[in-house]
Amino acid sequence: MSIFDDAPAKKPRPHEIGQELSLLSVAELEERIGLLRAEIERLEAELATKDRTKSAAEALFSRR
Repeated sequence: MSIFDDAPAKKPRPHEIGQELSLLSVAELEERIGLLRAEIERLEAELATKDRTKSAAEALFSRR
């Protein structure tokens, strides 16, 4: 038997929707808010990219 654990340790999720929040400290809540805001910005940037791609495709195929 090996002295090392072969299974990789699962990294705890930074936040789960609907997760119990009462046990978190103010600092932990602020950190999670920052993480979620950064994720929202990332999602909005991807949405804008997809919208530009869609608009370009529509403009290309609507030429007649």
